[in-house]
Amino acid sequence: MRLKDTLRRRWPWLLLIVPVAVVIVVSGATFIYIHFIAPDPAPRLTFSEVTTTTSAPGATTGSDGAPATVDGTWNVGAGSRAGYRVSEVLNGQNNEATGRTTAVTGQLVISGTTVSTATFSVDMTKVASGESQRDNQFRNRIMNTSQFPTSTFALTSPIELTSVPANLVEISAKAAGKLTLHGTTKEITIDLKARRNGANLEINGTVPITFSDYGISNPSGGPASVGDSGEMEFLIILTRA
Repeated sequence: MRLKDTLRRRWPWLLLIVPVAVVIVVSGATFIYIHFIAPDPAPRLTFSEVTTTTSAPGATTGSDGAPATVDGTWNVGAGSRAGYRVSEVLNGQNNEATGRTTAVTGQLVISGTTVSTATFSVDMTKVASGESQRDNQFRNRIMNTSQFPTSTFALTSPIELTSVPANLVEISAKAAGKLTLHGTTKEITIDLKARRNGANLEINGTVPITFSDYGISNPSGGPASVGDSGEMEFLIILTRA
């Protein structure tokens, strides 16, 4: 009878201790997963990740070693990347999820100081985060890449530059165009940075995305809670056609 009486007296404490212990275990496991198991968020795409190149053989160059003119057609080249960045809450702890792909194509046409046309495409089936479970969710439930395999951006208004900058000098510009994501097209304006880098042109920017605007299901799933917004990042390296 003593054991039964003891358990009866301690039962309210057990009802309190067990849930607290579960919370501690889950919280600790989540901390370990975020900081020691899950891949670190990819660094933001910036010009600093790109090695300066030299001008193409035979090209007419200015005093800074870069092409004297940027007129003509430029194609997306090696080193170009695009991806997403999303903030999430995982069992009450903040985490940042990122995915990247080098499957970027497209071209841009320049005449003098005017960017007259530009079209770019990203193969969404190739976006990867380093976590197979997250990638499966991204390609299937969230982005439906079997139905919408690509995302595109097409310039709808020319970009007028005040001048052609010197080599490695960054300039800012706004690009108005149509972004097609998850099969939905929206008119957007992108704040971007650009520069010449030897024989190449480079474009860098971030586009805020509201998921519901593009009919994208809320990415929340399992222990992860995500809001209705994220970011699309890009670094485009262009070579003369």
